[in-house]
Formats: sequence, C-alpha cells, structure tokens
Amino acid sequence: MQNVTEPIEDLFGSIAETLSDAVPLAPLTAGQRAAAAGRLLRNIATSPAAIARRTAELTAELGEIAVGRSDVAPEPGDRRFSHQAWTDNPFYKRLGQSYLAWRKSFYDLIEDVEPDEKARLRARFLAALAVEAAAPTNALLGNPAALEAALNSGGRTLVDGARHALWSLRHNGGMPAMVDTRPFVAGETIAMTPGAVVFRNEVLELIQYAPADKKVHSRPLLIVPPQINKFYILDLAPGRSLVEYAVSRGQQAFMISWRNPTPEMREWDLDTYVDAIEEALDATLEITGSADCNIMGVCAGGITTASLLGHLAAVGDERINAVTFLVTVLDWDTPSTVASLTSGPSVAASIQQAKARGIVDGAELSRFFAWMRPNDLVWNYWVNNYLLGKNPPAFDVLAWNVDSTNLPAGLHEDFSNIAVGNALTKPGEVVVKGDHVDLSHVKLDAYIVGAETDHITPWQACYRTAHLLGGNCEFVLSSSGHVQVMVNPPDNPKARFFTNPVVGNDAEDWLESATEQQGSWWVHWVDWLEQRSGAKRNARAKLGSAAHPVIEAAPGSYVKATACSP
Repeated sequence: MQNVTEPIEDLFGSIAETLSDAVPLAPLTAGQRAAAAGRLLRNIATSPAAIARRTAELTAELGEIAVGRSDVAPEPGDRRFSHQAWTDNPFYKRLGQSYLAWRKSFYDLIEDVEPDEKARLRARFLAALAVEAAAPTNALLGNPAALEAALNSGGRTLVDGARHALWSLRHNGGMPAMVDTRPFVAGETIAMTPGAVVFRNEVLELIQYAPADKKVHSRPLLIVPPQINKFYILDLAPGRSLVEYAVSRGQQAFMISWRNPTPEMREWDLDTYVDAIEEALDATLEITGSADCNIMGVCAGGITTASLLGHLAAVGDERINAVTFLVTVLDWDTPSTVASLTSGPSVAASIQQAKARGIVDGAELSRFFAWMRPNDLVWNYWVNNYLLGKNPPAFDVLAWNVDSTNLPAGLHEDFSNIAVGNALTKPGEVVVKGDHVDLSHVKLDAYIVGAETDHITPWQACYRTAHLLGGNCEFVLSSSGHVQVMVNPPDNPKARFFTNPVVGNDAEDWLESATEQQGSWWVHWVDWLEQRSGAKRNARAKLGSAAHPVIEAAPGSYVKATACSP
C-alpha cells in the first residue's frame, strides 16, 4: 500500500494538509456568505474598467482557442485534464482550454476588484465553490476518461458509481469517500512504534516508547499532539514515524494520546487540558527520574503547550527545559484562507452551537475544510468514485485524516477567543489556571518549525512565534506542507529545509538570506535536541515504574475510540 508514485504522494500530502488539525474556528454563517457574495458582485458591477479589460483578454484568448493557436494549459499539479483526449481530440482540447481561460479570467477579476487581502481570500473561496464545480471533468459527457471506462466496462463503472453515491448519501453526509480505511488499524499497521501506556486520566493517555538502544539521554521528551485528529500522524508507519526516529537517536520519548470527547465532556476547557498535561509531565519525570524535560507542541497542541509554558513561567515552575513548536500559530495576524472565513459574529454563533451540542463534531469540521480545496478534496473523489466507479484509495495519511475527533465546547471557545482576539500576543490577555500568560517570560531555548507550502498555519505566522518568546529561538522552514512536514523521514529524496541563525523581524527577509539544506529537518532538530537532552545513561530494562506501572501496550485505548456525535 505504500508503493505509490511520487505524484500520488504529492496529491495525498496536499489533501492531508487541508484536512489537518488547524484551530477549528467557525466558518462564515449563511448570512455572511450571502453578504460576501453580494459585496463581490457589487464590486464587479462598479468596476467597469476591470470588467472591460478582463472581458477583452478572455475574448481574445477564446478566439485563439477556436483557431487552435492557444497555449492555455492546466496549472502544475492539476491532474483533471491528464487524459490524452484533452490534448489530441479537437473538441475536448478546446473545451478544456475554454474552461481554464474563463476560470483564470474570473479569479483575476477578483484580484482586481477586492480592496484588501482578507476580502480577496474570502471572495476567492466563495467563487471557487462555483468555478471548480463548473469544470467539464465533473460531468460524464465532459470527462473522456469516464466515458472510456463506461464503454470498456459495458456500463459497469456507472453502476458502481451509482452504488458509491448512494453509500455517500447514507453514510458520509453526501460527500464522496476519499479513502479506504480498512487496511489501517492502530497498533497493527499504523502507530506501531513499541511502547506502553504508563499513565491515564480522563483526558489523556501517556505512552512511553521503548528504547531502541542500550543508552538513552537522561532528559526525556514529551510530545503534545493536536486535539483534532489523532496522535499517530507522528507515528504513522515504520520508517515514516517522527517518534520512531527520535527514539532511534536515543531520546526517551513520551507521547500524549487525547481522549475523544463526547457531549458529556462539554466543560473541558484550556485549563482542563493544561491540568492533564501537567499530570502527564509529572508521570514522565517520575518514571525517568529527571528533574525536567523537553517538550514538543504540534499545531493546536502547540497552542496548548504555549499556554502551559506561560502558566509555568508565571509561577516560577522550571520543569520544562526546552520547547519545540511544530506548525503552530500563536500570532494570528497573518492573513490566511482560514482566518478570512471567520469573524466575530460567526465565531460567536459557533460557540453557542458548540455549547448547545457539547462538542464540535470532527466529521463536520473535516467536511468544511474539504470545501477549502474543492478540486483535491471533493471533485477528485466525485470523479473517481462516481464517474469512474472506482473504490477510493487505501493510504495511511488519508486514513488518519478521516479518523476525526471531536472538540469539547469549552476548549473550542478558548481556542476561538485566542485566535480571533490574537490573545497570546497580548501579555495577560490569556489566563490559565488563574495566571496571566506573558510569553515573553518563557525564557526557554525554542526550536520553531514552519512549512513552506502550508496554507493552514502559514509559515510566516509560525515565524512570529520567535518574537513572542523570551528565550533563544531557532526557526527552520521545511519545504513541505502542513502534514508532509510531520511525515518527513530522512530518506525522503525530495526533503529539504532552510536555516538562518539570524531571526530578524521580517520573515521574508529571513528566507532571502537563509541557507537551503538537503534532507529532512528531523535530523537537524534531533541534533539541536541532543544538545539539550543531557548525557546518555543506561536505558532501563522495563517501561514505567512502581508508581506508574504499564497499563497496556501502545498505542493504548483512547486512540481506538471513534468520533461520537450528539
């Protein structure tokens, strides 16, 4: 199941990137969507010069297409028009080029008439819902590959497609399934790094991983994954597991596995999760006999980690030695599509809905994120499942994506308020366990990772973390996307990253003078971590301790619980 071509892996990485664990803010309400669409139409109507220019350009291009002289082609990575008919058949060639020319003209017009970046991002998102749906490849007669498959199969592909569509209506909210999850079972084919659950409370399980060598570093590493989706993206499969690699380098690694909350757990908020991490931290230190540990926070887990560190700094607690933030946004002032689709009223409405239901449904959130990338995440599977009559692929990253988890109403409200108010950039604005958080008082060495093509947590926003913390910070930029950065083994031939010891005020200036390094940032990170992990000592023969005995084998029970909707 891993013997797939690099282009397919790239596509799956792009899909995973969108369905990942960004802070779940509220999408626009129906009224706000209508208002945004109305504003776009008004701006277009009151911009006759832009309309005239784009219309003239499109008319000229359509003329070139009609006589066969156009060089309009799909964008790199757009596989919708890969069938030979789009090149060789005069009708399909002109049909495809005409659509692509119109599509470009419409998106260019949005750039012309929308006055600010947030408005452009919002308008482009709304326009894409219609523009990408209009692609000829989404209809049977406009898709030569589907017609060919139907002819060759005697219509069997159409029957199978209808069966898949009926299943989607019954079981998947009308969305085409994007993955066959059956081959992927936690502890059997994924999340396989040896270890054991050595602590459990109602919020989390703590996994201690077995040492890979006779010697380990004395200071342990505690990993805090995001609360949306499950931890095993960091332990996906042998050879593609970040935690496996860390263990192979002598790290005493501990992983938090979050419980999937139900509506009865609606009151769980940021304080609840910080309390639970502190209990896991105490267990980690007791088991290893260390006075302190290093910590890694990933995406939304990084926001929780920053809140914990702010609380510990406020009370003078020195149990954390150094911190890693992986694709984590703490400063929300950088424009992004996610941010453009939220506002005060939409967040307030989402908070009230979550309070009434008790949770934010992980499956619903995944469907919302799917429509942010309609070609990759919706229409690609519409064509595959319904027009071609194929089963969705079996791929572990996608299986992880759809293994969604809920978010309790309390934590959703705290996360939403932090993001919309950009509260972690304002000393004292966030209060954790009664203590006002000021990240400038977090004077730890920090390793901060961004991903170059990440549109969920833009790397420029991740870069700003270095200017919020009070310690020595190193920023590293991986060439990959949001999820690909987490599944980036050293033997990946395409892996590269950028380093620059001077972390100035401007992210783009940093990149301009950065050095490109071949290989995975994992190696660079563990090199950095080793300098802060203490001397090596003999690894203990058994996991756990007398105070914290082994409860069960990794990956534990919480990771196996399915999402429970109200």
